[in-house]
Amino acid sequence: MKPPFTGTVLVAGATGRTGQHIVRRLQAHGVDFRLFVQSGVRAVEQFGPEIVDRLVIGSVLNDKEVAAAVRNNDAVICAIGGNVMNPDAPPPSAIDRDGVIRLARAAKEAGVTTFVLVSSLGVTHPEHPLNKYGRVLDMKLAGEDVVRQLYGEAGFRHTILRPGGLLDGPAFRHELRFETGDRISGTIDREDVAEVAVISLWHPKAENKTFELIRAGDEEAAQTSLERFFEGL
Repeated sequence: MKPPFTGTVLVAGATGRTGQHIVRRLQAHGVDFRLFVQSGVRAVEQFGPEIVDRLVIGSVLNDKEVAAAVRNNDAVICAIGGNVMNPDAPPPSAIDRDGVIRLARAAKEAGVTTFVLVSSLGVTHPEHPLNKYGRVLDMKLAGEDVVRQLYGEAGFRHTILRPGGLLDGPAFRHELRFETGDRISGTIDREDVAEVAVISLWHPKAENKTFELIRAGDEEAAQTSLERFFEGL
């Protein structure tokens, strides 16, 4: 097993409900990171004033801001997502497709070698009810496809996570199930998704993989690591 990632990780969507857990899991593993956020005030409220030196302020809608954000990083964890319930927010096509694509292209051009994308279970099912909201799952799949294309080349590495319905329970409390083929359904805690995203930076079983992840059941099973669930991939 490789040691934990030794480079610098840019977290896009770091103040989101899943992104903030990714930041805390990077901290727990001692991995260096930077945060790409729209609001520095919100980031400081969440992580404290010591985070200021790690902030890059900007939007995935802006080419120049994205290009500036990805410089001098070794990996990107992308946890952005459109707010489909807010009619005033940018549509899924702008965030879940174009924003992801813009970030992935800029990252590769800047020499970022590792890209981890948090997507969604069900993206290969166009009839899914979530697609009633701006074809959000179709947009996520389009973003995924470009990440796979760009980061599937030799010398680059990607992992695409497709979590089930996201819950706000604590991490390390449930058995998990990892599958490929987009054939399962279920729920998962955001903190578990965050831990899996961070482990994907270095776990050999995660390299160039797209997979779904859900709770294996509702019974609690306290544990100290989620790495063993990668062995089924």
